Amino acid sequence: MTEPNKSTSQKKEEFISFLQKLADDKNGKKPDRAALARLRRGLGKNPSEATEVHPYIVPFTSSESDRLADDYYLVASLFALHQISWLDGDKSPLKNNLGASFAKLKDDSGSIEKRFVALLNCRKEDLPNHLRHIVSLLKSKDIAIDWLQLLRDLNNWDSDERFVQRYWAKAFWSSQSNQSNDSENQPENQLESNS
Repeated sequence: MTEPNKSTSQKKEEFISFLQKLADDKNGKKPDRAALARLRRGLGKNPSEATEVHPYIVPFTSSESDRLADDYYLVASLFALHQISWLDGDKSPLKNNLGASFAKLKDDSGSIEKRFVALLNCRKEDLPNHLRHIVSLLKSKDIAIDWLQLLRDLNNWDSDERFVQRYWAKAFWSSQSNQSNDSENQPENQLESNS
């Protein structure tokens, strides 16, 4: 599936493309429901316990560290749970990271924000549990995820600068100010008709 001389970035792109093909139902091709079911069974499991997932992951990670390979396992199982991906467009990590997806769930109760803050504060080893719940929420509202960006972000979660968490926070809270600015900038009669 991947060649040993390919960059890590190319491998990640090929891996996400492979996952998307498993779920593809275009051009008369049916999704590979059996493969997606096997990948879903990896949810909540340590990669060493998810033996049915190995055939889909190992070809992409055989030359990678276990730490990096663990991120592939997590993304694959989450993808199998919720296959809606961001459309190709702006690939800025600030505009289509998980914070931007999660911002679309915001409500007035504050519970979404509390869950998001808990995610930002969690340690790498706690991410699988947090992400499983968050992806389930996103699935319930048919909100897309940029799977490639998520894989990249997971690889950098433990950075001392915590730049992934800052990017997610910027996407989450800046979308809130953009939404309120958009409604403030609408003519008064449009605001009334949107209510």
